[in-house]
Amino acid sequence: MTEEKRWPHSPDPQTDVVLDARGLRAMAHPVRVQLVGLLRRLGPSTATRLAERMGLTSGATSYHLRQLAAAGFVTEDTERGNARERWWKAVHQNTVWSDRDLAEQEPEAAIGFLRSVVAANALTTQRALNEFDAMSRSWRHAFDFSDWALRLTPEESRELAEELAAVVARYRRDDAREEAPEGAERVAVVLQVLPDPAGGLPADEADAGDEGEGRV
Repeated sequence: MTEEKRWPHSPDPQTDVVLDARGLRAMAHPVRVQLVGLLRRLGPSTATRLAERMGLTSGATSYHLRQLAAAGFVTEDTERGNARERWWKAVHQNTVWSDRDLAEQEPEAAIGFLRSVVAANALTTQRALNEFDAMSRSWRHAFDFSDWALRLTPEESRELAEELAAVVARYRRDDAREEAPEGAERVAVVLQVLPDPAGGLPADEADAGDEGEGRV
């Protein structure tokens, strides 16, 4: 997944990777966030195939895959390919950012990572919108773009995000081991709870702590 999100459960070591400083630096690049997302969603692939899908050169894609492998996000799929063609696969299904103090320790990496996540979410939205006319009537009716303007404290904002995440957690995860019913497709749910700069955020609120857990 590639969205910054609260998650009410403890990370599962079998499916989740918890960001540390090294991982945050490795993921502070939009190409790497997209590569990890593609491997998680679509399964193993080669640098050449990924490059074609993303409009990059295979050399640049290979470089980013090696950087991700060094940080533990992807690994070679030794059951596929040959000496001339390397296949890669994701090591985990989700990335969890539970230590928000990393934003203070690695400010450039933190903003780079968050910008990359926002860009990936925007790309997912645009691709879905591009396919709108080709979708079935039932899926067109399932489309939802909603926004609300609220006036909340930082504590209330965290509570809201956690409650919304708890609702999402009641539904079947994309990596769930249970069999999905007929007609089920992968659905992207993007949660954003943000202070609105147009609302004139007071300077003393800009330093409000954030102890929540994010999942991407």
